[in-house]
Amino acid sequence: MLNNEYYLSTNTFEGHIRTESTRNGLGDALLELGKTNKEVVVLSADLMESTRVHKFAEQFPKRFFQVGVAEQNMAGVAAGLALCGKVPFITSFACFNPGRNWEQIRISICYNQANVKIVGTHAGLSASQDGATHQGLEDIALTRVLPNMTVICPADYTQTQAAVLEAADLKGPVYLRLFRHESPIFTTKSTPFEIGRAQVFKKGEDITIISCGPLVYEALRAARELSLKYRIEAEVINVHTIKPLDEDTLIRSALKTKKVLTLEEHQVAGGLGGAVTELLSEKAPVSIQRMGVKDSFGESGNYEELLDKYKLSQKHVVEMVKSLLMTARGKK
Repeated sequence: MLNNEYYLSTNTFEGHIRTESTRNGLGDALLELGKTNKEVVVLSADLMESTRVHKFAEQFPKRFFQVGVAEQNMAGVAAGLALCGKVPFITSFACFNPGRNWEQIRISICYNQANVKIVGTHAGLSASQDGATHQGLEDIALTRVLPNMTVICPADYTQTQAAVLEAADLKGPVYLRLFRHESPIFTTKSTPFEIGRAQVFKKGEDITIISCGPLVYEALRAARELSLKYRIEAEVINVHTIKPLDEDTLIRSALKTKKVLTLEEHQVAGGLGGAVTELLSEKAPVSIQRMGVKDSFGESGNYEELLDKYKLSQKHVVEMVKSLLMTARGKK
């Protein structure tokens, strides 16, 4: 099944696969960074335990800044620290960071090309029980439009650790999009990670499924079912770097399969699907369908139930692929 270009865990589809939230990957990676890079500092907007930066604060109290419920001030302070040679990570929920402090990120950080790493946790529907006000469904759109910004949404806990370490070494503003809920760990420390390079986790000829974050796992599960039950071979690509896009990988796959499906825990407008559609409409026009939240806010509920409500889980991906292929065949 996994005739992949990159290494995945051998127990990717077994029932006992380990789960961990990507926000925990942030906390553990920052702890490692703190030991190896003395210029790394961390700022929190009164949510250090929720964003998992409390470990860093306990270990390196002189390099941790609690600014309180003041996300706009946090961005300005971080810009100043960066321009003095530090490597600041500013952390809060995605709905607040970049949601509340977008103007300060735009001018103080991006306009000045300040070396600040912006971390939005609880992205997508993962702040499930907290409801619409705390579910960050617009943050990719907010950040990828900004000049000088790199936008990263790692697929699991292990990849988050790699992304945090690479982001610290990359000069310039970076947005890291992370999630609250526990999700399967299907990459390993041997899985290569490079900012700006997409990963073909499964090769296929019938359709290309492009995803980011923990929904990559739903795409892989769907591709497995499609292969085993319906003899449909889907190519699954993990676009962990939404800006800059890996244009070569996406164009090559689109031209091969002629049909593309994007899957994301974000508004369909302005997110990963929007970025892919913009690229392919100009350089490789093919049939494209986007799966995401369709111009609505979220609501309170169990996370798995919300994924099902907004039709983002495995079974909905399978049904969408079947529908797209039947439609395409009917037109021939």
